[in-house]
Amino acid sequence: MSKYQTHILIVEDEPGIAELLRFTLDDAGFSCEIAYSASEARQAIVGVLPKAVLLDWMLPDTSGLALLQEWRSQPRSATLPVIMLTAKGMDEDKVRGLNAGADDYVTKPFSPKELIARIQALLRRKIPELGQSLLSHGLIQIDTDRYQVTVDSQEIELDQAEFKLLRFLVAHPDRIFSRAQLLDKVWGDHTFIEERTVDVHIMRLRKSLGLAADYVKTVRGVGYKLNAEPAA
Repeated sequence: MSKYQTHILIVEDEPGIAELLRFTLDDAGFSCEIAYSASEARQAIVGVLPKAVLLDWMLPDTSGLALLQEWRSQPRSATLPVIMLTAKGMDEDKVRGLNAGADDYVTKPFSPKELIARIQALLRRKIPELGQSLLSHGLIQIDTDRYQVTVDSQEIELDQAEFKLLRFLVAHPDRIFSRAQLLDKVWGDHTFIEERTVDVHIMRLRKSLGLAADYVKTVRGVGYKLNAEPAA
């Protein structure tokens, strides 16, 4: 799976475990941030939502379970992928965590390899374009592991924003997305980017795509989409 700039938030109050998690994620190619309390975790997602959260149950200010329920009650974070990572291993604890909205539940001590596998499986379910190494659409071929795009077998150069935008559109052909939705899905809910910035990136992407420029369609008054069945 491509992990290019896949950002994970670690919510863990024990420094030793937090650093072990950071090392494990760094070694697997993820970027990560540590929050040592529920209040720090709330602050960490204000600007940009992470792709997933590793959430400890026992936190010094508010329990991880209460924080999870809080996030699930808010539209912005209602579908945020969350794995509970806790020493509470009783079946009733797992049921409580899953019923509160956790997508998965891992008990301590944990296997680093198993944890990475669970994160990858969760991302494949929740964010399909991150779970596919190779994507194709008509003349377009995307190798997300190599960060490489070809059009009609010719490699093209894309900047980071163009690559992420194309990857998302190719993973969701024939679906119309507003500018706000593209900002949320592609730029990670970054509140400091204006919606009109999407237009600029679409224009640049079309120019870079050359023969495949017409695949990206403007839906007047709504947003953009990638044609479902482009002409070869």
